Amino acid sequence: MEKLGRSGVGVSRIGLGTAPLGGLYTAVGDQQAAATLEAAWSAGVRYFDTAPRYGSGLAERRLGSFLAGVDRSEATVSSKVGALLDPARRDYTVEGVYASLAASLERSGLDAFDILLIHDPDDHWEEAVRHAYPALARLREQGGVRAIGVGMTQAEMLVRFVRETDVDCVMVAGRYSLLDRTAADELLPLCAERGTGVLVAGVFNGGILADPGPGAYYDYAPAPEPVLKRARGLAERCAAHDVPLAAAALQFPLRHPAVTGIVVGARSPEEVAEDLALAATPIPEALWTELD
Repeated sequence: MEKLGRSGVGVSRIGLGTAPLGGLYTAVGDQQAAATLEAAWSAGVRYFDTAPRYGSGLAERRLGSFLAGVDRSEATVSSKVGALLDPARRDYTVEGVYASLAASLERSGLDAFDILLIHDPDDHWEEAVRHAYPALARLREQGGVRAIGVGMTQAEMLVRFVRETDVDCVMVAGRYSLLDRTAADELLPLCAERGTGVLVAGVFNGGILADPGPGAYYDYAPAPEPVLKRARGLAERCAAHDVPLAAAALQFPLRHPAVTGIVVGARSPEEVAEDLALAATPIPEALWTELD
């Protein structure tokens, strides 16, 4: 387990994201969800990320049900506050944070989460920094959570949180990948300087870096042609070294010294096995030199 910034919380270098187990893109049955979690656990994954919004609470329920059958002390679990079950609703008030946490704990059956993240406060900076952050900081001080942070699909506001608050970690989705290295400009150096842990999600940028074929998605929408062209160019460079593009995409964020771990979603035991095989694929330094 790697230490997440100054918090002392440990996370496995590869964590399982549970959005697919909440039905992202396509529905997943109870048995398949349980088998996916079991496959990750058996393979040594000990960090699990969830959120109320993933399947309107379904991912939290399924994760909690699985963890009830294993040694909870071995697992690190993060959930989120601010973005509620209803996709149209957000609440970054102190009361909203506490209510969201209470509901998440009830759904999951857990006594506590190890990490709590403010979820996508893009248009809610003032409310998030003046209310949601202090609420989480108070919980941390009281021992109700071990680490707090922010999870977003942009780097700029994460920089503000790291500069202006005492968050333990950030989760940056899609902004540190083979296609988009925005986080490397300011966020990652700042986190390294401050001792703030960094978790990278969205390593495949919505799917295009797993398979840049026709109809590929980039950041939750069909990929525009220029992005598809770039991704196919990356795939050709990887193929010249007998490396799958997906392997390079998954391993790329872990090369940065500021990155503690990555979060990869999976919806089946087969996807878990595939992701872990990609993580173990040897990649020659010559390819990294080309991709850099």
